[in-house]
Amino acid sequence: MKEQNSIPATKVERAAKFIKTGVKIGTNYVKHYALKAVNQARTQEDLHQDNAEDIYKTLSELKGSALKVAQMMSMDKNLLPKAYSEKFQMAQYAAPPLSYPLVVKTFQKYFHKSPTEIFDSFTKEAVNAASIGQVHQATKNGKKFAVKIQYPGVADSIRSDLKIVKPFAINLLQLNEKEVDLYIEEVETMLLSETDYELELKRSIELSEACKHIPNIYFPKYYPEYSCKRILTMDWLEGMHLDKFLAANPSQEICNQIGQALWDFYDFQIHTLRAVHADPHPGNFILSLDGKLGIIDFGCVKIIPSPYYEQYFTLMDKDIIINRAKMEKTFKALNFIYDDDSQEEQNVLFEIFSQMTALLGKPFYDGKFDFGNQEYFQEVFAFGEEVSKNPIMKNSKKPRGVKDALYINRTYFGLYSILNQLKANISTYSRWYEKSF
Repeated sequence: MKEQNSIPATKVERAAKFIKTGVKIGTNYVKHYALKAVNQARTQEDLHQDNAEDIYKTLSELKGSALKVAQMMSMDKNLLPKAYSEKFQMAQYAAPPLSYPLVVKTFQKYFHKSPTEIFDSFTKEAVNAASIGQVHQATKNGKKFAVKIQYPGVADSIRSDLKIVKPFAINLLQLNEKEVDLYIEEVETMLLSETDYELELKRSIELSEACKHIPNIYFPKYYPEYSCKRILTMDWLEGMHLDKFLAANPSQEICNQIGQALWDFYDFQIHTLRAVHADPHPGNFILSLDGKLGIIDFGCVKIIPSPYYEQYFTLMDKDIIINRAKMEKTFKALNFIYDDDSQEEQNVLFEIFSQMTALLGKPFYDGKFDFGNQEYFQEVFAFGEEVSKNPIMKNSKKPRGVKDALYINRTYFGLYSILNQLKANISTYSRWYEKSF
């Protein structure tokens, strides 16, 4: 993959990239309809393919929050046309890396030394490159390390990037502008924390220590002496990312074991720690063929406020379905429904969110769930498609939900998605569930 020698740093440079891409997309539409006039076999998917290629190229060059948004969107396969979600998945662990001289420059800025003055060896090429940083392998005294280096200027460009991304989100995804405003505030807060590697170091040590008792999970050790605000050093974990793991044809028993470890990891964080690794995309996990799961990134951690926790998980009680008054109260507390919605709107929204609650809560209800059940996921995607076309939801001028929901929903979506790819049949029993209901 071709390396980048620089990243557009100023607001003007970055805005110009987006404008150029917008022009290119307009050209793609003209080209599409011209070609369709002479080739009836050309489809809308061909147009999506062209646009996805151009948008991803721009986002990957800008890196940072722009690329992170693409990564987040790629996790929701029901949100984007297939061409976009497949292309944007590359942001999870295959973005174009920065050139070695820029890596050296970052080391010299923070440590006043080059990487090879600190380590015995240091790969000149990145072994993984994603949205906010890239990883190099290093050795010292016979020990292997993973060294994550943040892209220059990422932290400084977050606010301006999100302002530029906003119209793309509204027009491309046809999202409610009020919801976008609400969620962009949350995304900005979380992205700013992700660019602080000193905070990530602290959280990585604390959360890996708190979760080390969970069976079949392992964590790297972190090294404060080789870390700083823009560089993070940890043990190198041996294993594979999900795509290569699945390509090795592991047994279903091993997949179930890893799926159970993943579920237990999230269950403990959410219900005991009230702080959760909120970035469950495949690039953040290392899997081994003996059924172990390595966790390698605590950059995105969502602290769950107690009031939101109580409201959200009230909906996981399967008996709430028969208690309309309690359900309505919870829906209003979560801003699914507002008091000033018309009675017709309230009735329609109540039915939509009741169905959503019952559907997404299914894995919790019986203490065991087969995430390999494709019918369940088809039902989820079909429901999402139906809701997106509902005129009340589509034309709503109010955000339907609170900002804390963004990363919790994202966490569960990412978790369900990985479990589905593993076809994991696991115990979803939780001491929290029994204690609460």
